[in-house]
Amino acid sequence: MRLTRQLLVLTRRGVLTPGRPDRAMRQVASILAWGSGIAGEIRQAAARSPDAIAVVDEERGEMTYAALLASSERAAHVLLTLGLTPGDRVGLLCRNHLGLVELLGGASTAGIDVVLLNTGLAAGQVADVAGREGISVVVHDEEFHGLTRDLSVPRLSHQDFLGRMEAVLEPDAATGRLHPPPRVGRVVVLTSGTTGPPKGARRPHPRSLAGLASVLERIPMRPGETVLLSAPVFHTWGFGALQLALAMRDTVVLQRRFDPPVALAALAEHRCQVLFAVPVMLQRLLGHVGDVGRDAPGDAAPFLRIAAVSGSSLPPGLAPRFMAAFGPVLYNLYGSTEVSWAAIADPDDLLAAPSCSGRPPHGTRIAIVGDDGSEVPGGQVGRVFVGNEMLFSGYTDGEGRERWRGLLDTGDLGHLEDGRLHLDGREDDLVVSGGENVYPAELEAGIGGLPGVLDVAVFGLADDEFGQRLVACVVPHPGVSLAPGHVVEQVRPLVSRQALPREVRIVDELPRNVTGKVLVDELRKQFLAD
Repeated sequence: MRLTRQLLVLTRRGVLTPGRPDRAMRQVASILAWGSGIAGEIRQAAARSPDAIAVVDEERGEMTYAALLASSERAAHVLLTLGLTPGDRVGLLCRNHLGLVELLGGASTAGIDVVLLNTGLAAGQVADVAGREGISVVVHDEEFHGLTRDLSVPRLSHQDFLGRMEAVLEPDAATGRLHPPPRVGRVVVLTSGTTGPPKGARRPHPRSLAGLASVLERIPMRPGETVLLSAPVFHTWGFGALQLALAMRDTVVLQRRFDPPVALAALAEHRCQVLFAVPVMLQRLLGHVGDVGRDAPGDAAPFLRIAAVSGSSLPPGLAPRFMAAFGPVLYNLYGSTEVSWAAIADPDDLLAAPSCSGRPPHGTRIAIVGDDGSEVPGGQVGRVFVGNEMLFSGYTDGEGRERWRGLLDTGDLGHLEDGRLHLDGREDDLVVSGGENVYPAELEAGIGGLPGVLDVAVFGLADDEFGQRLVACVVPHPGVSLAPGHVVEQVRPLVSRQALPREVRIVDELPRNVTGKVLVDELRKQFLAD
């Protein structure tokens, strides 16, 4: 994105609006000195709006940006007294709370790398990741004490860490960290795929404000708003949402667990204008608003302007149902740990094409590449490649992803239509049935739009006659009775002949990971075991 356009977007969104000259100068100085990482974002916000509320924690209450800066300095001191030095790695096994933000700020201040550990990992997986990623110390919430039992490195509960922070009276003098560290602390996020062990992906350090401007051009956040951050911060989307909110000097409301009634109450109590979540969370919210909004969209959360989701595909039919209850506030960001963002769908996109992934923001390029290595015409399915300034620098095991003319392979199949990206499934999800290529997404979209269907997942199984056959697992709305044969007949006119399911199974729910992705391997095992 050209500099002029960046400045126009940032000015329009209120990031660069005039303010007190002394504070504005300190804000700019903080950005120039510390960059766009967590430490720089906290500092620029504290310089510009020191008394603004930075975080609302359900247990510790409110904290201003000035206080958050001071506590981040204390966290940096504690990390350094643990023997960590710039370039070392600390593993954080925490839910969404103020302490996690303080730890992220402290590590960034000290130039220490952070590995964000998925709270859904098993104890053996935590130990494997810690060894593979070269973690020197793990800080964990009390509830995850058992998950750290197999670690061969020092571990520290968050409560113990907080106690050590409280003993630091003068963090600036103690740390000597009034200046940027000799190296920028990096963040390693674990991939959230549904197969195989999680991989560590090195997140790039933003080189400019271009990334912020690109996202804000499509998702119109404003400074000083209140944000309910429900997406887990250990995931790319939650971490990115935290960075966006800090950059905008917003108030971030954090809750350790996502509970639909509690989240709806928080949206009302704090008059939240922005919600960051994963799609399955919106689906669960809808189950607790009843018929609210059918005649008056927006009554379910009257202050909400933006409900931004990412992390997994939108379940079929979710976009129109959500906006019927909450109004035209839904934004869907398609991206990954490896490419950051690729496309963003705004409410107009989702009303026109509810299953689309949106359009690439400025500064991002998408190419649909065929088997012969050339771009395919619009409407044709191919491999999705993405280019922007936030492409990851590789997995921590030294492996990378295929590139095409500077763009990175996402592992997804898709097509472009009317300038919008539509996903047709993962490359490794392609089903070849009776010699025909079948994309599960086509059938999922067809079944997902049927009356009474709440959720659906489609996958392939080995078949002696056809090579593979399509199987659909369907979740009905509560109180609705669906018959497999009826589902097949209803979807028949909506999909191609080869996309019709050979089997339909009615299930109570689909197994999903913490970011909402369907665990297809687990679903397949359950299907075969029955």
